[in-house]
Amino acid sequence: MQIPHDTRRALDVVVALVNTTAETEQPDGLADVNALRSFVQEYAISDVGELSARDLAGVRTVRGKFAQVFAAPNSRIASVLINELVATAGTTPQLTNHDGYDWHVHYFAPGASVGDHLAADGGMALAFIVVSGEQERLRRCEAPDCRRAFVDLSRNRSRRYCDSRTCGNRLHVAAYRARRKSELGTEPGSEQEEIVHGGDQQQSADHA
Repeated sequence: MQIPHDTRRALDVVVALVNTTAETEQPDGLADVNALRSFVQEYAISDVGELSARDLAGVRTVRGKFAQVFAAPNSRIASVLINELVATAGTTPQLTNHDGYDWHVHYFAPGASVGDHLAADGGMALAFIVVSGEQERLRRCEAPDCRRAFVDLSRNRSRRYCDSRTCGNRLHVAAYRARRKSELGTEPGSEQEEIVHGGDQQQSADHA
């Protein structure tokens, strides 16, 4: 799927913002104004002035609306949510080439609050996905103890985990251990299973 650079970058910010939401074992990533300031710096969000508690509340509201878009069951509902985001932010498209970036479009109005800034640029990036008929690419990690948001940009829309090296590997290991338990009638972590795994590892070493 071909996505313009500025749209891709805006989607990255949307995903990162959604993933600051507090979960069962994860504290709120936007717990205070300092956390918001760190987020703005990390993602190089431009044209942001001094941040306040009001900005924090506004960004948290936008975060919740972005999360609703990821949860929307169809494009009609997603479009209503996105239209509300963009209308509230008051978009004013402008061409810009700041900070070494080539020409791209900013959708937030001059002097906009950081919340409206994120709502405008993020909302238009999400609109691009819906208009392209690709809403199903807005996903949540299928690992039962994760559920982080991500945009599936794989060619065949097959990505299932936010990170295949962490959540994906954990699920694969768990599935493997469950299969071994079923095949051998052993409990994961038991002495017999350790013997079996040891044998597997020795065979792998012998073939290396």
